[in-house]
Order: sequence, then structure tokens, then C-alpha cells
Amino acid sequence: MSKKKKIKKILVEQILDKANVPYETIVFEDGMDRQQSEMDSYHLTEHDIYKTLALTGTTTGPVIGIVPIDGHLDEKKLAVASGNKKVSMIPTKDLQKTTGYVHGANNPVGIWQNKKFSIYIDESAQVAGQLTVSAGEIGRSIRIDADALAEFVNGTFVDLQQA
Repeated sequence: MSKKKKIKKILVEQILDKANVPYETIVFEDGMDRQQSEMDSYHLTEHDIYKTLALTGTTTGPVIGIVPIDGHLDEKKLAVASGNKKVSMIPTKDLQKTTGYVHGANNPVGIWQNKKFSIYIDESAQVAGQLTVSAGEIGRSIRIDADALAEFVNGTFVDLQQA
């Protein structure tokens, strides 16, 4: 019999543990190339997983938009919600220096703890009740109650998806 592999908690999980915010750790062995068998084992569909996108606004500077990975962010909707005239994606080369995370690993918990950027979550997460987001490392995610996440990161639920 092999022992169950113990997974070391990463910073985002430690932050949530300290704040007593419940979550579930999800590990994808192939990073962003999620295998269907892994998705099935966690009872996930592509619509359950959300991407954390970093943009910069003309008025506010950096803002964070969170939408399902099978959806598309409507930059005009995020601009209006965040009080900007326009928002645009932060170039990949500037992402780590802006958010502290590499492309594919942006996490709202870590970004809020370190940067306090405004965070906007697509309202579909609130309707679903929970969402799965990156935990700050490629291949690591957390499934968390949508309202608990929004409360913890001072997030706002709005319609962010393109029609």
C-alpha cells in the first residue's frame, strides 16, 4: 500500500486557514492542461473554474476581473463597474511585477492581501454558490464559496461577461 501523498499548503491556503475561511484544495497534475479524469474526480466542469484577470484602468490603475474560463470578459462592463473610462489587459511581461503572480496563477486572495486592488467577480459565481480559482501556483486551485471569497477580498459581484 502506498501512503497518500501529503500536499504542502501554499501561501493562499495558509491565509485562508488563518482567517477561518473554508475552501477545498484542487491539484491538476498537468498544470493548466486539465485532464477530463481530474475534472471528473473533483466534479468540475469548465464553467466551474474561473480565471482571475488583471487589467489596468484609466482612472483607478490595476483592477481584477474574475470570469468563468469558458466565458469572455467584457472590458466595457468592467470599466463601468470599476469607475474607469476604459480598462485593458496588463501585458504578460508586466503581470508578475504588478500582481505578484505569473500568467495562469493570479489569485484574488493573494492579490488582495498584497496589493488591495479592486476585485470584481462575475455574478454567475454568486448564482452558482461557489467557484474554483487558481491558488497562486500553476496546477493548484481552490474551490471556495463565492460569497465568502467576495467578503474576504472585498469583491463586488457584477455582470462581467460578453453577451
